[in-house]
Amino acid sequence: MESKLAVTGECFCGGIKYQVNGRLRDARSCHCSRCRKAFSSQASAYALVESQDFQWLAGESLLTSYVGKHGFGIQFCSQCGSTLCGVLNGVIHGVTLGCLNSDPKIELGKHIYVGSKASWETIPDGVPQFQEGSP
Repeated sequence: MESKLAVTGECFCGGIKYQVNGRLRDARSCHCSRCRKAFSSQASAYALVESQDFQWLAGESLLTSYVGKHGFGIQFCSQCGSTLCGVLNGVIHGVTLGCLNSDPKIELGKHIYVGSKASWETIPDGVPQFQEGSP
């Protein structure tokens, strides 16, 4: 399922704000150990975006980035620590669903990297699960 609405988002402290002027697509929850650490949670929930549809509205100077050895990374607020978006080779490719300001009209369509999920987590029935990334 995908969203075609323009949506805004912001970090916990409100210092950074952004807008997506296109569709959110391919919403998923990633259960890999890196996402658990980056989000301080059992998984990450995010949707893919086209980089040209994404724009920072305020607080871009507060952004901090972390990029791993495979080119995947995150951008987060240096003040409050909210993870806002995912980057691949320096280009924004996804936004975290938890930082959106309104209902994006999208549902998680899959759970990925469930082979390394936390032992204490239970994934709901009925949603596709992939041991590694999705096809």
